[in-house]
Amino acid sequence: MTQTSSIRSNNKPIANLSLDLDNEWAYLKTHENPEWETYPSYLNLVIPRILDNLAARNLRITFFVVGQDAALEYNRHALSQLSNAGHEIGNHSLKHEPWLHLFSEAELEHELAEAERYIQAATGHKPTGFRGPGYSQSFALLRVLRRRGYVYDASSLPSFIGPLARAYYLATGNFGAEQREKLNRLFGSWKDGLRPLKPYLWSFDQTTLLEMPVTTFPIFRVPIHLSYVMFLAGFSPVLAKAYFYTALWSCKIFGIEPSILLHPLDFLGGEDVPRLKFFPSMQMSSKEKIDIVQHCLDNLTHLFDVKTVGEHAAIVNNRQNLTQVTPSNPS
Repeated sequence: MTQTSSIRSNNKPIANLSLDLDNEWAYLKTHENPEWETYPSYLNLVIPRILDNLAARNLRITFFVVGQDAALEYNRHALSQLSNAGHEIGNHSLKHEPWLHLFSEAELEHELAEAERYIQAATGHKPTGFRGPGYSQSFALLRVLRRRGYVYDASSLPSFIGPLARAYYLATGNFGAEQREKLNRLFGSWKDGLRPLKPYLWSFDQTTLLEMPVTTFPIFRVPIHLSYVMFLAGFSPVLAKAYFYTALWSCKIFGIEPSILLHPLDFLGGEDVPRLKFFPSMQMSSKEKIDIVQHCLDNLTHLFDVKTVGEHAAIVNNRQNLTQVTPSNPS
């Protein structure tokens, strides 16, 4: 039996599930809280919590790991648990700076190489998939990823809501002029909402690179990742659960194999990380949030055959006639 036929044997459409392993210091840094410089970490708390919920559903997913966390000895035991449990390890940059689009090719080369080195040392795996922090992406980044042998990028969020999310983020933080300039493309632009929802190929320099977009609600192009669901749950948990279930059914109707995204804060309440109570949904308890995560994961596994991003990418790469897109501003 081939790998593809085995994967399809349960007759469910495919989905993938990933988690961007953003740490406490990264959130503090982007809000210009000087406490970030001590690299406070909640990984030892949240990773076992995440792994327990995944194991209960027999799920293997992709964890996009930040190189700086892998470089710190006190995070290494927690990070090693991810690969020991059979999860795919991806690269989420070295310093989790959501302005990678401002980096030169040489800077990006260093950023990825150093992250790879630390991540491989901590987990035993060299990443072949990448997601930019804040969905940051550029033509230079795609070039570097292709040159370094990456199989896929997963930095695209095809949504019209990015500028609104950025405005809210900037309004709730204490940012100086320089920081605001760096964040002026956080979460993308309006035109990102026109990008394909299905996987596609970036075409450049007589080569291609597979893009695995984070799925948004078909037609409406609003986010359906779990952090957005948690934001809705701050108003009504019932509404949030219904929204996610409806989004999954919409994906089935439109033939979209969803790429669903988690974050550590989906498993953490305000009581766990008091310094991050300024974030949406951090007024909720961890118990309330985990109840929503469990409900959403149960719906996802009921409707779809859930794989890692890498497994999904391998299947997609064997398909014919993928859409090809030329990156903008190829300079």
